[in-house]
Amino acid sequence: MKAIVKIQSIKQVTHDVKCFRIEKPEGYQFTPGQATDVSINQPGLEEETRPFTFTALTTEKYLEFTIKRYEDHHGITDKLHRLEPGNELIIRDVWGAIEYKGPGYFIAGGAGITPFIAILRHLYQEGKTAGNTLFFSNKTAEDIIYREELQKILGQQAHFVVTKEKSAQYPTARIDESFLKQHIGDFSRHFYLCGPDAMVSELAKTLEKLGASTDTVVFEK
Repeated sequence: MKAIVKIQSIKQVTHDVKCFRIEKPEGYQFTPGQATDVSINQPGLEEETRPFTFTALTTEKYLEFTIKRYEDHHGITDKLHRLEPGNELIIRDVWGAIEYKGPGYFIAGGAGITPFIAILRHLYQEGKTAGNTLFFSNKTAEDIIYREELQKILGQQAHFVVTKEKSAQYPTARIDESFLKQHIGDFSRHFYLCGPDAMVSELAKTLEKLGASTDTVVFEK
């Protein structure tokens, strides 16, 4: 299916991330963590699709995407960031394998946090965040998407690390085998991974090496 939807509002989240709230077609449903392919409804761009995860709660009357613009790319995300409320997008069927299966560890890199946002918002709404921990890696502190909300949802179980600066607020660290050994005590729990492909691939292999079952490691394959 394809649906043409208007952008209702656009909000700046970080220096290079915007939140787009759009019309929700009647009967359109998704599971927290799922995505759809999006294009801009302008001549020549209708079939230029990119995948974006829904970040709003399923109960809201709107759909929401939280989209990062990359300085070195001059493609669709750059064009999306130039849009205004009233402009139109085209959305399609939902898809995605990242789905909440039970308490565990969420490990995200950069814009890879987006599938977890709807999941964590839903758990918070249901009062079921207990037993979940987030490790969120970004280049710098100013890159952290929805930092205050994630702290509100998870409290002391929201952990942030940075890789490209020395920060007084957050550890400068890479989420690798050494980090996982230091911060995770139980590798039998669920693990949810999302971020750059190389990061996810490496972490999936490392978690298996450390004793995690392939059945409990959830990521977009």
